Amino acid sequence: MMGSFMVGQYIPGESLIHRLDPRLKIVMVFIYVIVVFTSETFISYLVLFAFAFLSTLLTRIPLKFVIKGLKPVWWLIAITFVLHVLLTRTGEVWIEIIGFPIYKESIIQAVKISVRFFLLILMTTILTLSTTPIAITDAVESLLHPLKKIKFPVHELALMMSISLRFIPTLMQEADKISKAQASRGLDFRTGKIKDRVQAIIPLILPLFVNAFKRAEDLAIAMEARGYQGGEGRTKSRELAFRRRDYIAGFMFILMMFIYFILTL
Repeated sequence: MMGSFMVGQYIPGESLIHRLDPRLKIVMVFIYVIVVFTSETFISYLVLFAFAFLSTLLTRIPLKFVIKGLKPVWWLIAITFVLHVLLTRTGEVWIEIIGFPIYKESIIQAVKISVRFFLLILMTTILTLSTTPIAITDAVESLLHPLKKIKFPVHELALMMSISLRFIPTLMQEADKISKAQASRGLDFRTGKIKDRVQAIIPLILPLFVNAFKRAEDLAIAMEARGYQGGEGRTKSRELAFRRRDYIAGFMFILMMFIYFILTL
């Protein structure tokens, strides 16, 4: 499962989504996430699902690959759904299971939260699959450029985001290697009581943290050896610029948002 985890990975390609300006993609995803968390009706979720499905197809990344890569997320969605069903106690009782009341409002809220969570993960995953970490760094730095006037460390923030995205797959690969090494020594993560499983995770987490700190230290030393001094005076080999396809994509996104608000009024 860890090996198929693809959040933070980049898949090279020449699709329309790949060739869009990264600033436009970040802005569209940001607006999309806001709209997702303000949606309440079935029609609104249907439109948002259609947009996410179309965006996935336009990346030309096989749909099976995307679904397989999101497999670890399904466990989080399932846990979120169950917690909302069990902890939300508003509205009328819909059904009782072994004497435990399940409220109608809890089911509705659980479905909404689960759908929002899925759409959020899907769209951010499409962003990272179709955009290189360097392009995301440049886009974030460009979008936050006005904050430099108040001495906000825009370049450093963008660099931290880029490094974080870059090392998510690396950490997952290391976690997979450590878990296989521990399993070969007789450590079982999948069977036994919950308490035993939690204790079995400790030999996995400790080496992972040690490797992460060691990698961070090596990266810091490498940056210092190359004379990194922050964003002041730095130049770029590739300047971001909007092209015709970006304006068309932006217009289509605005049109989709207009249709969305018309259908949800």
